[in-house]
Amino acid sequence: MNDLYLIYKNMTRKPLRLFLTCFAIFIAFLIFGAVTSLKTALNSSVELSADNRLVVFNRINFTQSLPISYFQKVAAVEGVKDVTHLNWFGGYYQEQSRQIVSLAVDPESYLRVYEEIVIPEEQKQAWFNNRQGALVGEKLAQIYGWKVGDRIPISSNIFTHKDGGYTWEFVVSGIFKGDSEQYDTRQMLFHYKYFMETQTFGNDWIGWMALTTDDPSLNEKVAKTIDDSFANSQSETDTSTEKSFNKAFIEQIGNIGLIIFSVVFTAFFTILIVVGNTMALAIRERTGEIAVLKTLGFSSARIFRMVLSESLLIAFIGGLSGLAAAWLLVEGVKTFLARFLPNLILDGDIALQALLFMLLLGIITGLLPAFNALRLNIVSAFNRQP
Repeated sequence: MNDLYLIYKNMTRKPLRLFLTCFAIFIAFLIFGAVTSLKTALNSSVELSADNRLVVFNRINFTQSLPISYFQKVAAVEGVKDVTHLNWFGGYYQEQSRQIVSLAVDPESYLRVYEEIVIPEEQKQAWFNNRQGALVGEKLAQIYGWKVGDRIPISSNIFTHKDGGYTWEFVVSGIFKGDSEQYDTRQMLFHYKYFMETQTFGNDWIGWMALTTDDPSLNEKVAKTIDDSFANSQSETDTSTEKSFNKAFIEQIGNIGLIIFSVVFTAFFTILIVVGNTMALAIRERTGEIAVLKTLGFSSARIFRMVLSESLLIAFIGGLSGLAAAWLLVEGVKTFLARFLPNLILDGDIALQALLFMLLLGIITGLLPAFNALRLNIVSAFNRQP
């Protein structure tokens, strides 16, 4: 007799119980897929950080500026490969609710430090040559329907224009992509010199600096050298890796990892108890049948494999359907949430983790019932029957 047929008949003998068990697993993996995708989107800036990239900012806090003279001093530090400087613009498009990540940068050094930015050579040169030009991320351009050559008014909720008002006019010189799907292209870059010439706060300061080192092993030494150079000055610095900086920034809204772990662990622990209890009950109900199978010549090892396979099959049926539903959910909302979570995707790594959890769930919930079936004594089993 075919073992798969026996497994199928045992699974479906009580359709309602099978459905409820699979539905419980479905919910668990729906939660896992959706919530883990959310965590990945929130942490994408951390995961994509370059190992050899450091961030230098004012020791007081991130919002305090640094003198422009620091730029050349940092560039001269041994072990520094490239350095660039950035200013937060606080931009929005037409309405203050339409906030835009907009940065005033030094174009050439910025693209050397952030090599993950991908842009056609002709658009890059057009940006270099047009002081009023702006480089716009692909996702940001899609949100507002911008294209190369468009003139766009961007206002600031921090700075004022020398001509009065809070609005600057830029020309879209190019639209850039990232070297990976998760790279955040929901931002706009424009010339630092144009910004300084047109705003009212002076032109001798920068927001912060980003730099790359010759080798990640030099990070600690370079960071210490930079901070020691400006110790006891009016604007002391704090230098850290980009990964640490982004992680600290993200965790201002809470410990995302702990929240995700708590949700997933609670769901899985509950499902583990439900499915484990169901499998134990199902095997107990079949005590007499298992005894008959052994009497007919089925080996204990064969019965062990059948019971464990049934548990694994149930785990994968519920898990794969839940993962598929999570993918549909993420695909359905990612366009709507593109402005807030541009990197929301359920990728292969999340799917692989889910598959491993399905395997683990099937083994844990099926191992004890399968072991009990393996050890079942034929005479004792028949004596249990009414």
